[in-house]
Amino acid sequence: MDGPAQAETARRTDAFVGPHGVRAGWRILLFVIFCAAFLLMTASALAASGLFSDLVVGFVAMLVAALAASFVMMRWVERRPFGALGFAAEPRAVGETLGGFALGGAMLGCSVLLLAVAGTARWVADSGTVPEYAASLGGALAMFAVAAAAEEVVFRGYPLQVMVQGIGVWPAVLVSSALFSAGHASNPNVTWVALANIFLAGIMLAVAYLRTRSLWFATALHLAWNWVMSALLDFPVSGLQRDTPLYSARELGADWWTGGPFGPEAGLAATLVIVGGTLWMLRTPRLSESARMREMRPLVDVRLGDRWNGAR
Repeated sequence: MDGPAQAETARRTDAFVGPHGVRAGWRILLFVIFCAAFLLMTASALAASGLFSDLVVGFVAMLVAALAASFVMMRWVERRPFGALGFAAEPRAVGETLGGFALGGAMLGCSVLLLAVAGTARWVADSGTVPEYAASLGGALAMFAVAAAAEEVVFRGYPLQVMVQGIGVWPAVLVSSALFSAGHASNPNVTWVALANIFLAGIMLAVAYLRTRSLWFATALHLAWNWVMSALLDFPVSGLQRDTPLYSARELGADWWTGGPFGPEAGLAATLVIVGGTLWMLRTPRLSESARMREMRPLVDVRLGDRWNGAR
């Protein structure tokens, strides 16, 4: 083979293969293809069953499809155990889940506390019974758990992790967070503040994953934020309102502060808490990758190494 032909072959090879194997863009495209195929099959089967509402069907189908596509990519393309995605079956997963839930609930609570202290949020009595209230809390927990897990697998799972490997940490975090925000652009009562806060929340959740390499932690944080906001405090979540028995929340004052009909996520009070929580997670020595997870070789470890583990 002559020199020009060798150079052309090398260029073609470089377009598909990089220092970490098949280039990130091609692997993400393959993931999307698998995900779309699994989504079509799962959604069709769930819709035919008639057991779930359209909203629940969408989240369940998205979660199953994303997990199935991730399994295929991790096992047969990346040659890593599925647990390396971030859902490792290890004892520490329990603590990560509880810790993420506590942090998410505390952060949302701080956001609403700012509203209450400023006199811009209050609660009034509403109809309902204690059994209805308990059922509402349990049902909301299940629904938000599925929704949070689905969004974390899609936005902080395989695509983000491959992007980190391919283009670096912060470019990947910014791209995935922009996509996360765009995914909420059609929600009811959305505003530019809401989209900006969801973008910042995407960064926060990406940091939660990257500091721990645990989707258990990121999913539990996401779940608690939504569940406390909706089920416990009766505010809209991303523009979607549920009715909590026994009491109702009332937002008072300017929408730029309270979030208005979109919910606290569209207000400056939430902005302050999201930014503060993200900075804390970036700096705290309490968050780190487990030894078991390190043995599984998560994709992001190629770029992160030990720089995101423990105190820096």
